[in-house]
Amino acid sequence: MRRGRSGMRPRCEGLGSVTDFDLSQLYDDRKSLHEGALTIPGYSMDGWYGRIFSSCGFFDPDKPIRSFKKSELHDLLYKEPTKIKVEGINLTYEGLIPKIQKSMLSKDVDALQPHVRAFVERAVTFTTCLECGGTRLSEAARSSKVEGINIADACAMQISDLADWVRGLDEPSVAPLLGALQQTLDSFVELGLGYLGLDRPSGTLSGGEAQRVKMIRQLGSSLTDITYVFDEPTAGLHPHDIQQMNILLLRLRDKGNTVLVVEHEPETIAIADHVVDLGPGAGTSGGSVCFEGTVEALRDSGTLTGRHLHDRAAIKETVRSPAGTLEIRGATTHNLSDVDVDIPLGVLVVVTGVAGSGKSSLVQGSIPASAGVVAIDQGAIRGSRRSNPATYTGLLDPIRTAFAKANGVKPALFSANSEGACPTCNGAGVIYTDLAMMAGVATTCEECEGKRFQASVLDYHLGGLDISEVLARSVIEAEEFFGTGEARTPAAHAILDRLVDVGLGYLSLGQPLTTLSGGERQRLKLATRMAEKGGIYVLDEPTTGLHLADVEQLLGLLDRLVDSGKSVIVIEHHQAVMAHADWLIDLGPGAGHDGGRIVFEGRPADLVAARSTLTGKHLAAYVGNGNET
Repeated sequence: MRRGRSGMRPRCEGLGSVTDFDLSQLYDDRKSLHEGALTIPGYSMDGWYGRIFSSCGFFDPDKPIRSFKKSELHDLLYKEPTKIKVEGINLTYEGLIPKIQKSMLSKDVDALQPHVRAFVERAVTFTTCLECGGTRLSEAARSSKVEGINIADACAMQISDLADWVRGLDEPSVAPLLGALQQTLDSFVELGLGYLGLDRPSGTLSGGEAQRVKMIRQLGSSLTDITYVFDEPTAGLHPHDIQQMNILLLRLRDKGNTVLVVEHEPETIAIADHVVDLGPGAGTSGGSVCFEGTVEALRDSGTLTGRHLHDRAAIKETVRSPAGTLEIRGATTHNLSDVDVDIPLGVLVVVTGVAGSGKSSLVQGSIPASAGVVAIDQGAIRGSRRSNPATYTGLLDPIRTAFAKANGVKPALFSANSEGACPTCNGAGVIYTDLAMMAGVATTCEECEGKRFQASVLDYHLGGLDISEVLARSVIEAEEFFGTGEARTPAAHAILDRLVDVGLGYLSLGQPLTTLSGGERQRLKLATRMAEKGGIYVLDEPTTGLHLADVEQLLGLLDRLVDSGKSVIVIEHHQAVMAHADWLIDLGPGAGHDGGRIVFEGRPADLVAARSTLTGKHLAAYVGNGNET
């Protein structure tokens, strides 16, 4: 780690990057510590960290930092861990810089809380380590080569190319090792991940890519009579790739295993030996087994899934006229091959292509930030078990204000993370018990009965409900509650409307984010970002986790966005979304270095007529035969 203004030497320490730390972001040089000099998230002078720095005895906390001696500034910033006693308690003092390095910079930046991440992004600049070139390997490791290739070079190869390279090696002394390696690499290719490199950071993988990486280990297993459970293995897959996924699932079954698949894709439902359909609705309206049997019987069952299994979106007869174009010139992000494209504005544009063809690189990596883009990507929502849809969307703020005004008290009372929290469980609603060698146990708090609030807070009501009863309501119920009568709160109602629009009406306002599926989290992000001002909306695979019936609702939402004057660009594989587009941009023809080129631009009807690409062939089959799955 390097801190340019602190004078420390650059060291990679196996991270592949070094950091330049701007000390001016740590404190205001004109103030003393007691006057609020420390501006680091989590290091308030009112908390334990503040007490440690104030009472350590290594410097005068009331002295302006600009007047610190060199030794005092060193103790504030760099002092090694030292035992001290504060208020009769034995503690360890450590300089600010190593403390920040351990608590923040040693973690994935994207995993940090938003306010901490904002500080890190403001104060720290990450650059590639000049010593190892970002490979994270020592000189000894980089100097060891096979056929002129070291391990860093091998990991940087596209996996399909690496598989070919390994296949060409002739080393009898390690033949069993090469055989196992070859099998693993071939599994990557079979699962449609041949375009990745082994050095790709796992945090940059999409949800579908991460799931398929987990499957690699199982494909080469010789075990039988095993039960495998896959949760939407087709997420992020082009229809062409879904066919290959189906073959792999059937291969696992044919080895003598039981394969359970949670899935919405008709193409995968079609290969099932036995289907279990749950419903009839979502949330509290679901939870029942509506059907069990064969796929053919499901089609005639009359359940929501059975009725929509035949659904095929029709190609638009008329499309909207663009109001302008967004120019992308010479795009070379990742595998893009100097791509030039004009994206129409004021219409619904769908960017498609096989997995790894360069869709996200083109849209998210090449559109200039000045274009006024609101991007809803596949990045995971970061939230603890205390976070819920009400807190994430900002819905809780107008609700707390409404409760406060109705009862003449402070809004903070109606937060389970603040003054209103149950003192026994600290507002968690459950008590967590660590059982050492065994998994911990969570039990409902007996004091608040899982409601998370103090008993006195529950004496305050709005529209006849207390705050815990409001948070227990579904989005649809809350939308009605805050729409009329005494509880009418326009700011809350507007947020709830957006949640209903994205198909999350069944969620409870207080449901922990940790219990939401990946698709639910992405739609929650979409509902939140829809409130932002911007002329261009970019959505990355918004159909992830959606039932066939919910896709129709999503298409209606996209139409409303476009009709309101927005430009909507959707990165998507779902044929219903492709068919509904005003303009299609198809990348390919393959993945990785076999992709990165525009293979079609135009109306969906023209692509179906030409059938010139993999997407065109699958879209034509989708719209041309209602029984095709």
